[in-house]
Formats: sequence, structure tokens, C-alpha cells
Amino acid sequence: MTLSTMTEPPAGVSAAFGLAGPVRPLAGGRGRSFRVGNAVVKPVDSEEEADWTARVFAGLSPTAGFRVPRPLRSRDGAYVVEGWTASEFLEGQEGPAGRWGPLIAAGRAFHQELRHVPRPALLDRRDDPWACADRVAWGEAPVPRSADAGELLGRLAELAGPVRAPSRLVHGDLTGNVLFHPGRPPVVIDFSPYWRPVGYAEGVVVADGLLYHRAEPALIEAVLPGREGLHLLVRALIFRLATSAISAGHVPEEELARFAKVTRLVEERASGPRGAAGN
Repeated sequence: MTLSTMTEPPAGVSAAFGLAGPVRPLAGGRGRSFRVGNAVVKPVDSEEEADWTARVFAGLSPTAGFRVPRPLRSRDGAYVVEGWTASEFLEGQEGPAGRWGPLIAAGRAFHQELRHVPRPALLDRRDDPWACADRVAWGEAPVPRSADAGELLGRLAELAGPVRAPSRLVHGDLTGNVLFHPGRPPVVIDFSPYWRPVGYAEGVVVADGLLYHRAEPALIEAVLPGREGLHLLVRALIFRLATSAISAGHVPEEELARFAKVTRLVEERASGPRGAAGN
């Protein structure tokens, strides 16, 4: 879907949230978000999850480490109207752009504020490709059959050793969803909730950095030290690759090449002194 072919929010939705002004498409957010006045309006895949997410964000207090957009209620008090949500627009530069330290720090501050939020039952009802791939990464579902990715998924599964860190509510897609602004705390957007160790969320960031953002291998030790850190990274790689295999069926050669390169890197560390270090 291109920006020119996106479906704009109905006028009734903007009116319900008390918004006025031109409707402008925004980059990111899977290409489905719009700015209307000083708000971001976007469609939801699950009204239940969108309402729960809005309530979680509404209960968070800004800290020196992060901010979140304030969710908006409609005139009737609802967070979801005709399958759309609205939240305040906060300025910020998208993408990690090499800011791995600040990105990880923002994620940790965000997760610290979530530490008392209980596990939502809705996680058990999700069946989208990301939720299914997450279960594969944690051995809760079989590895998907894939003529393209099967060999790599098998190699990664052999590296997926035990993880003893406790699970809690985490954002499973931080890499492109932390916005930076000079002199202001980073903004965490587009919450993708999972009930996993915090290190898994950071593993996804490291995996994305290695796969798509030319991050140096030193990022692994900086963020995910020790053998358990490697196990978390492996599960993050399975998550990303299984998502592609489940959602698209065919995984392009270029994508497989990226995963093969990072898989070899992890295999080398798992068999060397770095992989043996730590718990």
C-alpha cells in the first residue's frame, strides 16, 4: 500500500475525536497513519487490543527516559471509533540512525514503567503472523514449513538454549518505534505487546540492527552479554524470520542472505569464548 492509495479516516471519525484540519498521510506505522491537526489517527487490527493499549498508555507517567503519545478519547469517551484510534502528535526523528544506546535506554525506561502491568488475556487470542512467530521463537508452536527458510530456522532452533530471565510486558518492536527530538526524552510509539523477558525485546532491536541497519557485531556484547544474551538474540532472529515465512510464504533471497550472515555470526559466538562466558 502506497501513501497515495491509503484509505483516509472517515470524516465522522475525526469529528468524534474532536479533530479538525487537513488529513495528511504519515510515513511509518505500516503506512496506515494520518495526521489530523495535532493528532495521529490510524486504523486498528484489533479493537480489544487497541482499547487495552490506550488504557495502558493513559496510565503511564512521562519520565526523563521516555514519553508516549497521549491517547485521545472520543466525545463519547471511547478510545476506538469505527475501527480507528487517535493520539497526540509528538515531533521526533524516526529510525535508530545508529542511536543504539539511547534507543535501548528508552526501552528500558519504558519497560520499567510497565513492570506492574499484568499479563492481558488478549495475548492468548492473537493469531496474526507476529504473534504466531513469537510462539515459534519460544518453542510454543512448531517451526513453520518453509522451502526457503526451513534450513536457517532449523539451525537457529538448535541454538535456542534456555532463558531464565522472567517474563513481563514488553514492546516487541522498538527499533523503528522510538522517535528522537533534541532536548526532549525519546517517544515510544506503536506498542507491540508481548509477555517475554525484557532482554528479548532488546534482542529484537539487536537483530534488526544487524539485519537491516548495518550495526556492528559489538552491539551483541554491549546489549546482550553472555550465553543467555545469545539465546535471546537467537529467539529474536527466529521471530523475525518466522514472521516472514508465515506472512509471505516465500522469503526473498536477499532476506535469506541477511539472516544467513547473522546466523553464522551467532554460531561463531556460541562456539567461541564469548558464547561460553556469562550465564
